Amino acid sequence: MTARLKLGAQVVAVGLVALLLALLVWKLVQGSGKKVGIGKPAPDFELRRLDGPGTLQLASLRGKVVVLNFWASWCFPCKQEAPALAAAAKRWPGRVVVLGVDVNDPSGDARRFARKYGLAYPLVHDNHNVTSPVYGLTGLPETFFIDRSGTVVEHVISEVSSAQIRDAVERALRS
Repeated sequence: MTARLKLGAQVVAVGLVALLLALLVWKLVQGSGKKVGIGKPAPDFELRRLDGPGTLQLASLRGKVVVLNFWASWCFPCKQEAPALAAAAKRWPGRVVVLGVDVNDPSGDARRFARKYGLAYPLVHDNHNVTSPVYGLTGLPETFFIDRSGTVVEHVISEVSSAQIRDAVERALRS
């Protein structure tokens, strides 16, 4: 193969990589077109419970502030934020509900995770990818703070801290 042909092949390869990278960035920026934003209604869903029998529908929690946390047992940052979420579930009894949505995870692994980290708040299982596209999730964990009327007031991508939970819940309680 001549040097000129090799150079041409390398240029084409670099161009394809650049195109694929541009497409990835565009997809991340654009999302699915259904991404939930601050000030918009939180999309309703009904999922099977992990913490007991039956299902839980998000709309059934209207009238309370909801800390909606998407997680999985294999997610390292999810393990890091679990104690803060467990504490938040106890901090505002009757006014705030922490709701954990386990995403694309075997239910046995999710239950073991919940026991290990003392998650005593409602947990639901989304193994059919119902919520991810509707909420425009880009990874795990992600947390949405929903006011009493069902409007998203804050969205944290990645691990959420105790201070972020406190501030967002207080904002949701005021709205």
